[in-house]
Amino acid sequence: MTSCTRRDVGLLLLRLGTGGVLAAHGAQKLFGWFGGPGLTGTGQFMESVGYAPGKASAAASGLAEAGGGALLALGLATPAAGAAAAGAMAGASAVHAPNGFFNQDGGYEHAAQLGLTAAGLAVTGPGRISLDHFLGHTVDRGWMVPVALAGTAAATLAVIGMRNARLRREQEGEQGELFS
Repeated sequence: MTSCTRRDVGLLLLRLGTGGVLAAHGAQKLFGWFGGPGLTGTGQFMESVGYAPGKASAAASGLAEAGGGALLALGLATPAAGAAAAGAMAGASAVHAPNGFFNQDGGYEHAAQLGLTAAGLAVTGPGRISLDHFLGHTVDRGWMVPVALAGTAAATLAVIGMRNARLRREQEGEQGELFS
């Protein structure tokens, strides 16, 4: 039996902290737990910031956060879990980007930190204190890392691109109404 190293303990702490925060945020969106708005309220918010349809966007975001976060915390399917969480945080960062970097101003600092940590865990792996290790890394193979990250990046770019196009069309429509 191999012994655990400081690296393994450090990865466990990163996974538990990041995964726990992500899972809690996802549960707020999906179920209204921890004072969250639930799927209906999150759907309305998603529509207001350009993600449509709102309820489907809320469900996708909530599942990526709750599912990706829970899997990261457990160290199970780490490449897919980290990629899903990173994609969700890229979408959140796009919403907060107009407010600058710092969270105190409504910026993307928190979402970026969670996303980068999730992506880093996807690349690094979960360490020995994980279900992936216990199960012989059957859902944590080296080839899964680039596939999961590339697939998530493509989907995230498409979703954010559609959101940005929708917001531009709405803005152009409002400006057209002002001059008609």
